[in-house]
Amino acid sequence: MAMLLLAALCLAVVCVFGWWQQRRTLNAGHADVIWALGVGACAVCYLALGEGSLLARVLIATLIASWSIRLGGHIWRRVHGAPEDGRYRAMREHFGVNANLFLLFFFLGQGLLAWLFSLPHWFLAVNAAVISVGWLVAGLTLGVLALWGESVADRQLARFRSKPENAGKTCRDGWWRYSRHPNYFFEWLHWFSYPLMATGISGAGWLWLAPIMMFLFLWFVTGIPYTERQALKSRGDDYREYQRTTSPFIPWRLKA
Repeated sequence: MAMLLLAALCLAVVCVFGWWQQRRTLNAGHADVIWALGVGACAVCYLALGEGSLLARVLIATLIASWSIRLGGHIWRRVHGAPEDGRYRAMREHFGVNANLFLLFFFLGQGLLAWLFSLPHWFLAVNAAVISVGWLVAGLTLGVLALWGESVADRQLARFRSKPENAGKTCRDGWWRYSRHPNYFFEWLHWFSYPLMATGISGAGWLWLAPIMMFLFLWFVTGIPYTERQALKSRGDDYREYQRTTSPFIPWRLKA
């Protein structure tokens, strides 16, 4: 339990520093970077200090570190030095003179989420000795496939957006032809890896909350609703047609 308390304290300090920085830069988008890197940092520390199978802990740590560095780096490149994301500009306008106070709680909330999403790795770290080899391999395989899918989807979108002739158009290349949010789908899929690894361990059922929580956030809160509103504003009828023909989440065949 001491590891969990120390991780919570460190995340709180980082979040307050991130909030202080956004007051200077007027860009709160780095809160998302803190979340992604915070999950990975806490998870790797738990696994480094855990007991039992060293090989299991190293493999799980490699998976979550790869996820964290890839996603954190991707978000960093997107927000660092760029205009503040529309979500955060809307928050500032809505809260007015109280915006910085609200953002302080928002940053701390991102730290809390990072701590919560690192809990499956703490459980795996303290139970590494009893992880089944078969379920470990299954979880690692799914995690690697999800990382690959999300990376490919992000590269396909970046390549599409890099071409000036595509300004104001909707990406339908690769995975984006079969899902409006393939990056979110693969992100969600990744979080099934850890409860799979814990299959058969007593008391591991709560780890399934991780993919459930991720789905709820993506579907109802920070992911799809905001992204689709912005897309409709910027791409209008082209995006409405995309909505009509293309699966919102799980890659699937196009509608006629």
